[in-house]
Amino acid sequence: MIAIIDYGMGNLGSIFNMFKKTGFKSLITSDINEIKLADKIVLPGVGSFGKAMDILSHSGQKEILLDKALYDKVPFLGICLGMQLLTNYSEEGDVDGLGLIPAKTLKFRFERDSKLKVPHMGWNQVNISNPSKLTDNLPEEPRFYFVHSYYVKVDNQKNSILKTNYGIEFDSAIQKDNIFGAQFHPEKSHKYGMKLFENFARL
Repeated sequence: MIAIIDYGMGNLGSIFNMFKKTGFKSLITSDINEIKLADKIVLPGVGSFGKAMDILSHSGQKEILLDKALYDKVPFLGICLGMQLLTNYSEEGDVDGLGLIPAKTLKFRFERDSKLKVPHMGWNQVNISNPSKLTDNLPEEPRFYFVHSYYVKVDNQKNSILKTNYGIEFDSAIQKDNIFGAQFHPEKSHKYGMKLFENFARL
């Protein structure tokens, strides 16, 4: 079963419906015992990095998520803020993350006269930086829907699987072993997101 983690900060229904469209069962849950039984984990997220880490820590979910990722080694996918939480540290609130993938979460900074706005919002193309089962056979010229004010920079390029350009080039999907992250919203990205969810469900 794919467990979609409910900690009050995610676009849960849309993710559940996308898995349903691809023919795979998932469960929205905040229950520690149900999370323990999951054979795949999806950690969504929209909002503040610091608040999210605080909720995960105080709810007991942080410990079980680390166990599932590091010891049970189940396929684990962080989406948007959920991807940022996989990193070591975020400039948003000066807070440590889960530390599952060596990376930092940094704020977009553009000159005042830049035409680029923050947050980065809307459709943007992705480019494959390293092969991954998560991104196998994406439709031609893949693009995804983004909404974020902070971006991820991996410490080691081997952990980058997709890159996107928005004023600067950033890592829009990352991987370390069984752990994956997507900065964009696959659940809002039509056929591109559906293929990515299908790939994840088949891992």
